Amino acid sequence: AEYPAKTNYLYMTYSASEHDLKFEDHGVMVLGNGPYCIGSSVEFDWCAVSCVRTLRKNGIPAIVVNHNPETVSTDYDESDRLYFEELSFERTMDIYETEKSMGIIVSVGGQIPNCIALPLHRQGCRILGTSAASIDTAEDRNKFSALCDSLGIDQPDWAQSTGIEAAKKFAERVGYPVLVRPSYVLSGAAMRVASNGAELVSFLENAADVSEEHPVVISKFILNAKEVEFDAVADDGEILNFAISEHVENAGVHSGDATLVLPAQKLYVETIRRVKRIAGNIAAALKITGPFNMQFICKNNDVKVIECNLRSSRTFPFVSKTFKCNFIELATKAMVGLPATPFPIKLLDLDYVGIKAPMFSFQRLLGADPTLGVEMASTGEVACFGQDMHEAFLLSMMSAGFKIPKKQKTVLFAIGPKSEKLDLLPYAALLEKNGYTLYGTEGTTEYFSKNGVKISPLYKPSSDKMPQATDMISNGKIELVINVPDSMNSVDATNGYKMRRCAVDFGVSLITNSKCAIELIQALDSISGIPCMSMTDIYGLGKPTRKWTKPTLNLQRMLTSKSNMASPKANGGKFFQSNDEVEKMTRRGRSTSFSAPQVMVVNPKA
Repeated sequence: AEYPAKTNYLYMTYSASEHDLKFEDHGVMVLGNGPYCIGSSVEFDWCAVSCVRTLRKNGIPAIVVNHNPETVSTDYDESDRLYFEELSFERTMDIYETEKSMGIIVSVGGQIPNCIALPLHRQGCRILGTSAASIDTAEDRNKFSALCDSLGIDQPDWAQSTGIEAAKKFAERVGYPVLVRPSYVLSGAAMRVASNGAELVSFLENAADVSEEHPVVISKFILNAKEVEFDAVADDGEILNFAISEHVENAGVHSGDATLVLPAQKLYVETIRRVKRIAGNIAAALKITGPFNMQFICKNNDVKVIECNLRSSRTFPFVSKTFKCNFIELATKAMVGLPATPFPIKLLDLDYVGIKAPMFSFQRLLGADPTLGVEMASTGEVACFGQDMHEAFLLSMMSAGFKIPKKQKTVLFAIGPKSEKLDLLPYAALLEKNGYTLYGTEGTTEYFSKNGVKISPLYKPSSDKMPQATDMISNGKIELVINVPDSMNSVDATNGYKMRRCAVDFGVSLITNSKCAIELIQALDSISGIPCMSMTDIYGLGKPTRKWTKPTLNLQRMLTSKSNMASPKANGGKFFQSNDEVEKMTRRGRSTSFSAPQVMVVNPKA
């Protein structure tokens, strides 16, 4: 039998004679993130929920439109009205007209709401925050590149794809590799790096299928450059707060798959200055009101803009957690016309580092090649905080399922490009110095051995010689595989794929990026144990205490039970190996009692 529903779940329907409700609130519509998929997950739901809570806290009725039962935004008590409906243009228009809403917020639900901003605007809907025209300018690759040219903002050489022959001529003029970039897409769908003419033709055809209504742009792909992200909140073109983070990996890895460091640890001051200046100019030109994200490619203080997303990014929850201030709350106030006061963020006062690392599902995807590129592949992420970058990096890797090689301490190097061999050479020597047993494929072994690194050869799957690298991996004799593929060689790609796939299938830790491998080796060299601390402990790092100075690298922090403030305690420049050592030092150093954190041993020293 039918009965009145008391929970806040609403649906639209056709051919009905009357509504079950009265529509007198005229609230603000917040479009959610829709179904979870690669590139659109719980990060955007956090943004939507933060927006809704800010609206309600300020007495503005919030109307949520979303159809994903796994989200918090679809909890019946999170909003004043909840429409469990698809995020389509037609359905959004139906709800807008029925509710007589005062406006729609499209910038907190990811790419899906962004894609319907322009059609909604054309039908007379009021888009709150950044205008639909500005959103279209940023999303349309051709329009955005033209805007940057008009503002004198540097960007990689680009051209709109008007045909195969024109694309080939452009690629020959600027030189391969080139990047094929469709418009209005999420998570880099159909985005590819073409290394030759045949790849360019194939990638252009695929991009045209994905982005039929909007132009495809081809741009020069810059090798060995760093990618920098700029997340910010603006009000009428003026930036209120911002966060600059850097990728551990070089440019060429999608931002959703990259390892993100905040605050940035390895950027030149001049690079940061130029990033801020460019972002400010674009924010003013587009009259941005609300959240936005920009991505830059930087090399030797040469800063070029890649793209601008006039919406919240998947980094906003991480930035808000790191800085201990809610960027979406500030953005919501700006979008609805409430007073928006910037948060007092002082980067030099942060005595910790946050790292966001991706999680992948390659083990569940039979046959998938576990490599990273410009199209997103990760299905989750973790964020960890440490006293320095090395500590935060190790914690994030382990939280994402990475197993530190500490039993047999065996590492296999299979490095394709010569430049990567050169970069990794001193770090292979560092592993050897720390007692690791090194193995390598033929070319890698030859290069490392000539340069004084002790390494034993293993053979690729295409070779008849023994011992085989895949056999050693499958038999559990290798704990870590560092395989940097050389995409220019198809045979090596086939061998590399088999080794990578073998590592994934047998649960062996795998790294396919040289920058990540270098950061891991540096961290293993400098850290033997990590104190386990809560976020309260992390936020307390660096606060002044009565007897101790500010903590520095490789210092053990502890909490006093009285003041709940963090204090450092050194042990000859090394981390404590056990709580007994902590308690012993505590009794000598202070008369007050401590609640010492547990210490997790990650790299036992001989």
